[in-house]
Amino acid sequence: MNQSHHANFIVVIPARYGSTRLPGKALLPLGGKPMVVRTYEQAASSRAERVVVATDDERIREVIIDHGGEVCMTSSHHVSGTDRVAEVAKKLKLADDAIVVNVQGDEPLIPPSIIAQVANNLAVHKGMDMATLAEPINATLLHDRSAVKVVRAHNGRALYFSRSTVPWYRDDFTAEPDAVPADTLIRRHVGIYAYRVSFLKQFVAWPTCPLENAEALEQLRALYFGGAIHVDDAREEPGPGVDTAADLERARALIEAREA
Repeated sequence: MNQSHHANFIVVIPARYGSTRLPGKALLPLGGKPMVVRTYEQAASSRAERVVVATDDERIREVIIDHGGEVCMTSSHHVSGTDRVAEVAKKLKLADDAIVVNVQGDEPLIPPSIIAQVANNLAVHKGMDMATLAEPINATLLHDRSAVKVVRAHNGRALYFSRSTVPWYRDDFTAEPDAVPADTLIRRHVGIYAYRVSFLKQFVAWPTCPLENAEALEQLRALYFGGAIHVDDAREEPGPGVDTAADLERARALIEAREA
């Protein structure tokens, strides 16, 4: 990738109040600031032209406005973050060739550099419809179904995403099922996406597909209908997302250590 290239892009942060595992997750305090505000601040440091929080909740709207941020109120009926991002693109009347980066609202430690990286990757790889990131897998996550794996081709194009351990190293896993093979091709998917608005419109117009339903991974819809997703290794450690109470405590400890 051309490291000197800096794409123009907008970040949209989908943020819901309801979360099955951590109710009110977006507003939980981390080092004195709500989680969604932490995520907003990371995105605002990424060279983005504009950062917009997309929510259907008045409490989240108020918190972002209080911190000087921009909010777009969206429907409460969206089934995915991508649908919410697409509504923002429509409401803001973004141009078809504009690049939008979807940063989840529960990523308070996401490095600004990788937000810019995923946008730049899409801008540089003209034949791709979307861009996302990955990182080497570790032994803890090797067979963890909550850690999504991605397999890619020689040009970085995603071949498949799965909760299963892919590719399956037949000989290595027969000998040592829980060891990460040397020079592993197994990559953990990092859930950040860049799209051009034209493709975003197309994506949300497609119906959900059998693969997406089977794995509960919406990016499989893009592959199923012929979309091209570029996957690059994140240049910086992505930082832990917050899905569980344990994740929340880990994030708090990291933020407190960083700001002590």
